[in-house]
Amino acid sequence: MNESGPEYSSPACFLHELDSGAGDAIPPQNPAEAQEDLRLWRKARREALIAQRLALTPEERTAASDRITERLEALLATEPRCLGFYWPFRGEYDPRPLVRALHRNGVPLALPVVVAKAQPLIFRPWWPGIKMAHGVWQIPIPAEGEPVQPDTLLVPLVGFDGSRYRLGYGGGFYDRTIAAMTSRPRTIGIGFQCGRLRTIHPQSYDIPMDEIVVA
Repeated sequence: MNESGPEYSSPACFLHELDSGAGDAIPPQNPAEAQEDLRLWRKARREALIAQRLALTPEERTAASDRITERLEALLATEPRCLGFYWPFRGEYDPRPLVRALHRNGVPLALPVVVAKAQPLIFRPWWPGIKMAHGVWQIPIPAEGEPVQPDTLLVPLVGFDGSRYRLGYGGGFYDRTIAAMTSRPRTIGIGFQCGRLRTIHPQSYDIPMDEIVVA
């Protein structure tokens, strides 16, 4: 598969966006009810935020993306030893032009691969023109390669709050992966201002980003 093909891919954590229903209530005190209400609240917010992101006009998206790229270039001025990034999905910021430029400067790159449900991701090396395959949910992944551990991750945001907690696609893959890494990577969450929330109601398993870049 050619890496420049159709953009039908998703962040790895899209895998577990399960069940229907939505709720907007503050979770009650009963722990089981609280967890279910939180799940429904997050699902509802996720759907609404994705719809807002998709509703951005081409002009709004281009202007915001240019500002994000400018900020990322400054943050990555000290080049990572290995940069993990994501393939854009459902109106996310597209990091591929940025990472291609970093590749030309000699920065090693990697893409996430889902190994199994409820397991940490692995990262395989990526470069322009590498042979690609269809992973879970048709996510483009490097077809082969030994796992590497990035020291910096670009992480897509559906939503985020002022404490740098991230609302993703519901699978918990990034939280699980970061927690399992032998050396914690620098994490940079990337999204648009329309994803800002007062709080995501973080839980013990939620890991805040080191930095948030939005426009």
